[in-house]
Amino acid sequence: MAAETREQTANIIDFDPLLGRLRLEAEDVLRREPELGGFIYPAIIAQESVAGVVAHRVAQRLDRPEAPYAAIRQAFDACLARDPAIVDSFRADLLAVVERDPACTRVLEPALYFKGFHALQTYRLAHWLWKNGRSDFALTLQSLSSQIFQTDIHPAAVIGKGVFVDHATGVVIGATSVIEDDVSMLHGVTLGGTGKSRGDRHPKVRRGVLIGAGAKVLGNIEIGRCAMIAAGSVVLESVPPNKTVAGVPARIVGDSKCAEPALAMDQMLAVLDAGLNKSAGL
Repeated sequence: MAAETREQTANIIDFDPLLGRLRLEAEDVLRREPELGGFIYPAIIAQESVAGVVAHRVAQRLDRPEAPYAAIRQAFDACLARDPAIVDSFRADLLAVVERDPACTRVLEPALYFKGFHALQTYRLAHWLWKNGRSDFALTLQSLSSQIFQTDIHPAAVIGKGVFVDHATGVVIGATSVIEDDVSMLHGVTLGGTGKSRGDRHPKVRRGVLIGAGAKVLGNIEIGRCAMIAAGSVVLESVPPNKTVAGVPARIVGDSKCAEPALAMDQMLAVLDAGLNKSAGL
């Protein structure tokens, strides 16, 4: 690495450790895989901020004739200029993946490769466009995200920061859904309505909730803070805080196993653990 480049990276680390970490990891990739230079350099090395990394990579992945890279990147730039708080969401979502996904060993991985992270950042831009009277551009991004990332997040939904969408395939989040900070969900999750009724018709998921793979949460119900929904469950009634539900239809099977299920990502049910221990004579 040239002395000038090392000095630049050192300055970046002092200014923004997260961006510095991205850059160090990118430089390591370039040393090991120089043939990826045309991909890695513009995606990370050439970007001046974490927001720039996200905007570039999402726009690159969504690039289609109906919404080309330049138009998406310009929309990101406008969003960042008028609503700088969205940068906090980008960063919190990125760190959520690193902290909660055991398959993730570098911050570079969600930034470049993980479609759950990219689908969520696409939603964040679409949501801003929706709120600012640009509903057709927002719906175009929703449609592209559905095609490319196999997710369907309505731009009118309200989603907090530090959210982790693992694998993401088949995730559906309806227009009046609310997801608070620090929620985790896996593939195949649906936050949907129960029919053709209009108005406020989708779930409200409070902070720290973990929703397992394939779970369906339907109707204008509340999933209480730090609750856990087991994989494959169909939830039709509100869930109290710090409770675990499972089944079709879902019922309460116990307390959450830990204070913040979304952060622990422990999807084993306490009742199953108890049953196994009992059968083993423990």
